[in-house]
Amino acid sequence: MIAFGCDHGGFELKKDILDYLEKNNIEYKDFGCFSRESCDYPDIAKPVAKAVASGECEKGILICGTGIGISITANKVKGIRAALCGDCFSAEMTRLHNDANIVALGARVTGPGLAVKIVDTFLNTPFSNEERHQRRINKIED
Repeated sequence: MIAFGCDHGGFELKKDILDYLEKNNIEYKDFGCFSRESCDYPDIAKPVAKAVASGECEKGILICGTGIGISITANKVKGIRAALCGDCFSAEMTRLHNDANIVALGARVTGPGLAVKIVDTFLNTPFSNEERHQRRINKIED
C-alpha cells in the first residue's frame, strides 16, 4: 500500500500519478488534497509520513509545487527518509543507498511524463541491503 498526498500545487500532477498506480494495480491511500483550493502542505505531509512510519503503508508519494516544503515536513516524522527527486537516477540511488521510504516531487518543476518515470523507478528499486548503506541509515536514525 502506497500513501499518497499532494497540496494544491501538486493537484494537477495527482491525476497522472494515480493513473500510473491504478494502471499497475498498485494499492494506495489518498490523503488529499481533493481540489485546487489552497491548502497547507504540512496538513498533507504529516498524515502520509505517519502512515509510512507506522507501517500502515509501505512507501509514500508526496507532491507540492517544488517538493521542498512537503519533503521537509515529512522528514520531521521519526523513521521517514523522504527524498525530493527530479530525475530517475536520484530516485534509483535514494532507494538503493538511503532506503528512502517517501519520494517527493515538485509539480511546478517536473513534468508529468518524467514524474511518472521517477515514481516508477522509486517504487521498483529495492534497497541494496549493503552493510555500509545500512550503517549510514542507522546514523541518520540516531
